Amino acid sequence: MRGKIDLVYIDPPFGTGGTFGIDKSGRIATISKSNDAEIAYSDTLRGREFVEWLRERVVLLHRLLSPKGSLYLHIDYKIGHYVKVMLDEVFGMENFRNDITRIKCNPKGFRRVGYGNVKDMILFYSKGEKPIWNDIKIRCSDEDIAKRYNKVDSKGRRYTTVPIHAPGETKSGDTAQCFRGIYPPKGRHWRCSVAELERLDDMGLIEWSASGNPRKINYADDHLSKKQQDIWEYKDPAYPVYPTEKNLDMLKYIVCNSSDSGSIVLDCFCGSGTTLCAAACSGRRWIGVDRSDIAIAVSAERLNALKPEDSASYELIDLSE
Repeated sequence: MRGKIDLVYIDPPFGTGGTFGIDKSGRIATISKSNDAEIAYSDTLRGREFVEWLRERVVLLHRLLSPKGSLYLHIDYKIGHYVKVMLDEVFGMENFRNDITRIKCNPKGFRRVGYGNVKDMILFYSKGEKPIWNDIKIRCSDEDIAKRYNKVDSKGRRYTTVPIHAPGETKSGDTAQCFRGIYPPKGRHWRCSVAELERLDDMGLIEWSASGNPRKINYADDHLSKKQQDIWEYKDPAYPVYPTEKNLDMLKYIVCNSSDSGSIVLDCFCGSGTTLCAAACSGRRWIGVDRSDIAIAVSAERLNALKPEDSASYELIDLSE
């Protein structure tokens, strides 16, 4: 599979020193709180030993990625900064794309020295300069639209206005010419040609202030989506079927943004199978790996529960021997 994987998402152990399991009632728990729980996985490596353990696996993943492939590595704030340094070494600092902050839960009121922790991080790297990147926009919330488009026209349409000039003075050329009797402010130029500004004005898309200052009108219903930023709110399931189960919508977004239909998606810490379900539902091929029998059973159950038209055929390979 060297060079054939377009996307790797992994949510490995975080170097917490804990052990995670499911108790006899089926409730997800840590062993320290439920002594009769069946162990799902252990996270006992710490510090330097953990980073080296993870590095060996990242080196292999780098080989498996295609030239247009990407890695998303999910980690927490306690060890994440050291993991980033290791990833810079393996992938190259020039291929670091984002440190994504993921809001994982509601605020907690624990009494301790320090601030409440509601986030973890996803480190996003590409194999090369031109990874698969679909740049999928996200829908604006009603609150966001009301805040960004705070004006309403006579027909009840929400809108805002933006300047029609930009920094940089030009001595000649169409963007320095007179528009409706005015020139760009000193040190600036029109954002488009005068002919285009006149067309927009004729269409009623230029708003003139009482003092004669023109601004372009942007209507909210023409801009219902926006570019995703590096702070995501995809909270973990309230009732997970597996310890540290991640948000399915988040994985669908990652899969659709950084792979194409038919791409192979790999998660070698597949846990509850969320990445695999996201890939199957999005028309991708996938490979899932886990050393936990509980994880394999949970993943298989979730995959089998997918609707036939949404799921891909798969094969479970037992590598325990």
